[in-house]
Amino acid sequence: MKREKLNKFYGIGTLGRDMVYAMSAMYLMYYLTDVKGVSVKGLGIITVVMVLLRIFDALNDPVMGYLIDNTKSRFGKFKPWIFGGSIVSAVMTILLFFNPTDNETVYLIYFTIVYLLWGLAFTAHDISYWSMLPSLSKNQNAKEKIGSIAKICADIGIFSVVIGIVPITQMLSKALNGMQNAYFCLSIIVSIIMIFCLGIMLLVVKENRDERSIQKSAGLKDIIQTIFKNDQLLWVVLAMVLFTIANTTTTSLGIYYFQYIFGNQDFYSVFAGILGVSQLLALMSFPYLSSKFGRRWLYGFGTILVCIGYICFYFSENIIFVSLSGVIIFFGEGFIQILMLMFISDCVEYGEWKLGRRNDSITLSLQPFVAKMGSAIASGIVGITIILSNIKNSSGPQDLSVLHVHIFKTSMLIIPLIIIVFGYFIYRKYYKLDDIMYKKIVEDLETKKSKSI
Repeated sequence: MKREKLNKFYGIGTLGRDMVYAMSAMYLMYYLTDVKGVSVKGLGIITVVMVLLRIFDALNDPVMGYLIDNTKSRFGKFKPWIFGGSIVSAVMTILLFFNPTDNETVYLIYFTIVYLLWGLAFTAHDISYWSMLPSLSKNQNAKEKIGSIAKICADIGIFSVVIGIVPITQMLSKALNGMQNAYFCLSIIVSIIMIFCLGIMLLVVKENRDERSIQKSAGLKDIIQTIFKNDQLLWVVLAMVLFTIANTTTTSLGIYYFQYIFGNQDFYSVFAGILGVSQLLALMSFPYLSSKFGRRWLYGFGTILVCIGYICFYFSENIIFVSLSGVIIFFGEGFIQILMLMFISDCVEYGEWKLGRRNDSITLSLQPFVAKMGSAIASGIVGITIILSNIKNSSGPQDLSVLHVHIFKTSMLIIPLIIIVFGYFIYRKYYKLDDIMYKKIVEDLETKKSKSI
């Protein structure tokens, strides 16, 4: 009982992590275009670099999962990777927002190296962090509660950056003589917060090390079997990648929307605050709604809300209707986010049931794989959108034609809408791991375990 109470502190670990992730995934491109001021040619090169390195990093995730699964230490198999990866990740985050030179060619080489190392370091603690979740409880409802708390903390981390990025950097810019120094200072702050929050989690949370959690040492060949023979895992990963592409594209273009389309960047923080509250409400209400209506209904309901919100946003022109549309989108996306985490977590037990071997880290490595693959494609969409919509050559909405505005809004709203709907249909058609099937799987595993004793 004491361990179960302490494991509720698991969520605090993601508070700082997602602050770092939000700054790097959502605002690094803005920093490069509007703060660092790279040229259009430089932006094109950086877009290609970011896409290729994120795909490369994503493909390495199962290998990292294999390394974690085969780690043996007195601290467990997850905590050493969380600790070491977070330290290196913090240093690389700071270097990402450091400007060592005004020579663009040299800077592009520097950026490529640092961005590669940042991805590898973040992978180490990201996979090990989420891989701990199945080991904290065997009960599906208990995992939902722990996962919900973790996602709430993640959203607090993300939206604290989203809400504060404009006013905080403006304040720091005045104090530190320039916006580049402001972003550099903010990167130091969020990195320190990440180390502090993960430190608390590492000290308090204990993984379950009973015999069911002990795994046979996996070989590299087992990575392929664990992933490609787990059909439910493959389908949910595809749906998750599609959702991540849509979500990251919309959120990454948000700051550009308020500066270049809406014409008032100051509204961005207010808008982000409203969205943050709406998504947190969705996450907090998830355990009750899931137990009342079931996951399948909740995913459909969330998708309908997202569709309505995207369509309304496209035609909204004042802050009230824009905000209401955003609330609808992010309330619906809150349900989908936590559902995706639960789906992939349940695939651990499904894989053990089907393959006779439990591989938490290899299976959960596909969560960061999803985030990286989705953000890689989203980065490409964002970079192309900035170039095609002429934002790089404009100072505000007065410089953009009607065509440019529609190109931007289509990339930010219509394309993500289509992608999310497609992901939902994949889930409905191919994902069969519902509450009843999962309960049967757990019972079968427990029966098998009792017979082997």
